Amino acid sequence: MITFTKNAIKKLKEAVEAGDYVRVGVVGGGCSGLSYTIEVEEGHKPEDIIFKAGEVNICLNPYSNFTLNEVTVDYTESLHQSGFQFDNPAAKSECGCGTSFKPEDFKKEDVPVGGCATGGCSV
Repeated sequence: MITFTKNAIKKLKEAVEAGDYVRVGVVGGGCSGLSYTIEVEEGHKPEDIIFKAGEVNICLNPYSNFTLNEVTVDYTESLHQSGFQFDNPAAKSECGCGTSFKPEDFKKEDVPVGGCATGGCSV
């Protein structure tokens, strides 16, 4: 399951209102094949996996849940760059900016039902 550091939870709490959900996921694209996404939504879809990170409601579609297993999300700030950072131990390769990746041992037959149709994978 995806986890969030204290810094990430603190930043997410600043961005959401009561009842909002933070959708974390992956979509096809980027120089390595799959790109991370994170956005605030007012609700969730029936097929979403729902859980809380601290006091923040998190939702993921089944494909993103499968792909982001064991990922840790942190929020970092520096003079050069600020933002959410995804630490993905299953990434075989990542782009230089860290926003896209290719999973290790990726097999299309391992993707849950609705996977590429809902996640847009292109790997």
